[in-house]
Amino acid sequence: MDKPTNIEIETPGSGAFSALEVKTCCAAIYQSDWARLLLGDSFHPGGMALTEHLGMLLDLAPGKQVLDVAAGQGTSAIFLAQRFGCQVVGLDYGEEAVRQATQAAEETGIAHLVRFEQGDAECLSAADGAFDAVICECAFCTFPDKRAAADEFARVLRPGGRVGLSDLTRAGAVPSELQGLLAWAACIADAQPLEQYAQYLAGAGLAIDRIEPHDHALNKMVHDIRTKLLAVELLVKFKRMDLDGVDFEQGKKLVRIAGDAMKTGLFGYAIIIASKAG
Repeated sequence: MDKPTNIEIETPGSGAFSALEVKTCCAAIYQSDWARLLLGDSFHPGGMALTEHLGMLLDLAPGKQVLDVAAGQGTSAIFLAQRFGCQVVGLDYGEEAVRQATQAAEETGIAHLVRFEQGDAECLSAADGAFDAVICECAFCTFPDKRAAADEFARVLRPGGRVGLSDLTRAGAVPSELQGLLAWAACIADAQPLEQYAQYLAGAGLAIDRIEPHDHALNKMVHDIRTKLLAVELLVKFKRMDLDGVDFEQGKKLVRIAGDAMKTGLFGYAIIIASKAG
């Protein structure tokens, strides 16, 4: 398939930046040691418990072919293969993330069921109907062209296959302070209303089967990040940690503003299951 157009994105208070900049920024952040320090091995709310729940909703089982889009460093893909015995292809935009995920699969002894490759969610290399399930955790909101990504998810699904999304949702306008590239990578700047996610999937020809709110998982994750930021601040203060190249103050401000917005109910977290007609 042809590469999608590198569209320009205009956001209040932060100017314009290209889709390529968004993708490159997100990949750089999520394959960094800084992200692992704050988020642990699981880069999405709910951790492996919510990943397992998503796998059960998708009826994963031995022999099933699964695509994990924006797989990061491979934690979810490896877990799904171990838990359900399915075969998983983990796709990520970041070259370093793919390398780390491949190494993790080999070290875990699960490489016979899991492989990782570099790619773009908006332009998948997989053949039509290649997968029984597509999973995308807390990443769909970071894709600049969400309609193209939804179309690609539907295309690579077999008839009767299912898509499982878990993602940040919003119930109002995103504050201008949360519109920059860092906020985009943090899944905040372009979080969509729940019904909009459903519309993207429905527009790709998928039927919405189930929607579940999981706001508590997001609240817990933000609380945990705030706690870790406090610990990091102390380590930096006592010169036990070097954060050269990291805008620590901007990160703290982002988490504070996002946390306040969550208290007002602006942001939430949800699972959406959709299926392709058999």
